[in-house]
Parts: sequence; structure tokens; C-alpha cells
Amino acid sequence: MTRNFQIIDRLNRRTFLQASASGIGSAALASVLQGDAAAHTLAQQSPFHHAPKAKRIIYLFQSGAPSQMDLFDPKPAMADKRGTDLPDSIRKGQRLTTMTSGQSKFPVAPSIFKFAQHGESGMWMSEILPHMSKMADEFCMIRSLNTEAINHDPAITFCQTGSQLAGRPSIGSWASYGLGSENKDLPAYVVLTSFGSGRPDDQPLYDRLWGSGFLPTMHQGVKFRNQGDAVLYLSNPPGIDSNTRRSTLDRLKQLNTQHLETLHDPEIETRIAQYEMAFRMQTSVPELLDLKDEPKSVLEMYGADVSRPGSYAANCLLARRLAERDVRFVQLFHMGWDHHGGLPNAIKGQCRDTDQATAALITDLRQRGLLDDTLIVWGGEFGRTIYSQGGVTETDYGRDHHPRCFTILMAGAGVKKGLTYGVTDDFCYNILENPVHVHDLNATVLHLMGIDHTRLTYRYQGRDFRLTDIHGEVVRDVLVS
Repeated sequence: MTRNFQIIDRLNRRTFLQASASGIGSAALASVLQGDAAAHTLAQQSPFHHAPKAKRIIYLFQSGAPSQMDLFDPKPAMADKRGTDLPDSIRKGQRLTTMTSGQSKFPVAPSIFKFAQHGESGMWMSEILPHMSKMADEFCMIRSLNTEAINHDPAITFCQTGSQLAGRPSIGSWASYGLGSENKDLPAYVVLTSFGSGRPDDQPLYDRLWGSGFLPTMHQGVKFRNQGDAVLYLSNPPGIDSNTRRSTLDRLKQLNTQHLETLHDPEIETRIAQYEMAFRMQTSVPELLDLKDEPKSVLEMYGADVSRPGSYAANCLLARRLAERDVRFVQLFHMGWDHHGGLPNAIKGQCRDTDQATAALITDLRQRGLLDDTLIVWGGEFGRTIYSQGGVTETDYGRDHHPRCFTILMAGAGVKKGLTYGVTDDFCYNILENPVHVHDLNATVLHLMGIDHTRLTYRYQGRDFRLTDIHGEVVRDVLVS
């Protein structure tokens, strides 16, 4: 009976696939255990479906949903419509959130901020983004992004995983699974978080947003904390030195390897790999976080907040340092953009947090020759409504969630500079030209990394899964040919 159970276990579909000689998990483990020689061998077996433009991604996720019509998509025709009701012909029966579904009227709230065209491209940007405006000719602005979710958690989950339901792998995990890591001393996928000054009590973030779902857990994002040790349990316990730790890990590796040879469980591979990674990170992470060699001019470029650990500015500088070390996927989550009321003051606070540091990151990467093979994505989970939640005055208003159209920015590897793509109507409510779905965005990001999104799949419970589900088209109009 025991032998029958062992046979069944060995024939388990997931275990069999992961234990196969061609499995990516086995390849990753080989690179961990055998060092540079194995890494060189793996490099000869290219994981790319086509030549990549981007070696790495820095995703600046603005959690809470920035208001596109206050930052990037000016609507001057609304100036004379303040307080008037949003026409039914524009709303077209769109479902509403519970925050505004009880309103009898939906008063139009024109932006109080001034817009101007910038750079040779003439890209429109708001006055509250003075630093990013100077980088206009570096950006590709997509005004016609749209999504399926109308509430924060399912919308962020959808952007991250291609599904509104929790449990699927995140985009960074897919990149790690498909391409592996170029730095054996740091994770392929690193996550940083910061709290905005616009709304410090904003929507929470959950670790599952950068989880690996049903992929081997070695591909989940590693979150760097803002206080204490950047990574939990990285420091040796009192009385344990590096040699003792190394000896203990060697013995554990022998036991785990024997267990792996018996069961062929991919999670044992992950356990071995993560123990080894943690040991190397005891040296690599302190060196990464040590800013003593950063020139004063660079620190000043990011702004005064760069000296505050866990701030958006500090995380942008850390993202550049991770990029220098060839970390595959870096994601910054900046909370505080959920402005249902008091938007003008709150959004100015968010822009003070992010504007200078975002521009500095692009400048810093460009000066170091890294921008040409680094893709930067800036955006949130959905947009904001032209109508105000509650009342509207000449100086104050709030905006509800709006999935039908919103704006993101891209810069760097493989995207056209100074391009504004997509057109929305005068109410910034519906897309008139060149709609781009979240699945299309994710397909495009993977394409720039050398991955065909339709071919990066993982079989789980009898079905092949992928980041873009059964959807998604690469947005070739925004790419350099």
C-alpha cells in the first residue's frame, strides 16, 4: 500500500512536470547550487522567445488610482459645466460604486489645475508635476487604458495577476519564472512600499499582490521592509556567526536533497534555493542599502525625502541601485491616491511625494546608461470620474472610481518617446480612439522583456494558465520598431 501511494505521488501531474529535466525550477536550482558554471550553461539556453528590449522592469505602481484629468488628460470643455449633471448619454448606464450609487445627481467637477504642453512632443501635463513635465520627451503616455474592476482590491489584483480573484501569480513572478535571475545574490523580483502624504490612511496592500500563486514559491516577490531589517530573519540570531550558519545550511541541503531525490517535490527545490539565497543576501542586502558612496548631487536630485527610509524618493533611489545589480523586476507601491473627497489638496501632496523622485530616477538611469534597457511603468489600478463624489465647489471636489479610461506612463526600453496614445471624450469618461486593456499592457510589458505572452504558460489543475488569461494583444503602436 505504501509503495502504491509513492507511485501515485510520483505520477502527480504537477510534481512530474516540475521534476522533469527541462523544468525551469530545476534550472534555477542548478544555478543556485552550482554557481557561475551552471549560470553560464543556462545562459546558452536562451529563455527568450524573441530579442528583448528590456533587461529589467521598474514598475511605479500608484496605488489608489491617480486622477487622470487632474494630471495628464486636460478637459478644457468642462470649465463651463461645473456643477451640471453628467449626461446619461455619456454615462451609458455604467455601474457605480456604493460610494456614489445613492447620489441623485452627478455634478461635473472640472480640474482646478492648469495644464501646459511640454518638450518638443508637446505632451500635456499638469502644473502639479513640474519635474515630470521636464521629462515629457522621455515618456510614452497612454490615455486609453481600461480595466474590468471597479473597486480597489480586485482592480489591483487584476493589474498584478490578470484576474480579479486572488491566487494567481503576479506579473513579477511570471517574469522570474520565465526568465530567471541575472544576479545570484539578490532575488529576481523585489517589492518596495511607501505611504503617501496625500492620504496616509489609504487602501491597504496585501503580500499576495506580489505572490507566486501556483508557481513555485521561489518566484514570489521579496518585500523590503521600511523599518528594521529590510528582510525578515536575514540577520543571524545572537551567538550564531557566519561560519556556523554556513555549516548548518550545508547539512540542511544534504537532507533536503535526499528528500528531493525521493519525492521530486518542487517546493523542496524552492526551500533549498531560498536558504541559499538568504545566506548570500546577508552580504548583498546591507551593501545594497548602504548609500555612503552616493554623490551628494545624486541625493539632492531625488529630493530631501531621499534620506527618509521607506519614502517614495528613497525607494526610487533603491530601485536604481537594484537595476544596477540586474534585478529583473522591481515594483514600488506608493499608497495614498484614493481621493473621494478633498482631492485638490490631497493630490498635491501625492505629487510632492512622487514627482521629483520619478524624474530623478529616469535622469539617473539615463546618466548611467541604464535607461535604454530598463522599462519604467507609472500608473494605478483605474481612473477617476469627471463627476464629484458629493458636492463640488470652485476649489474642492472628490472623484469616484472609474475603470473605463485612465492614463499610464511608460519610459525607457523599447517604447516611443514623446508619444501620447489614445483619446477620451470631453468628459474623460469613454475612450474614442485606441483602447488599451490591462491585458494588452501586460502583454506589451512581457513582449519588451522578450516573452511571447501566449507562450509563457504553467499547467495547473489540468489547465494551462498565463498572465493574460486568454486575452491580450501587444500594443505595437507604442513600441520602437
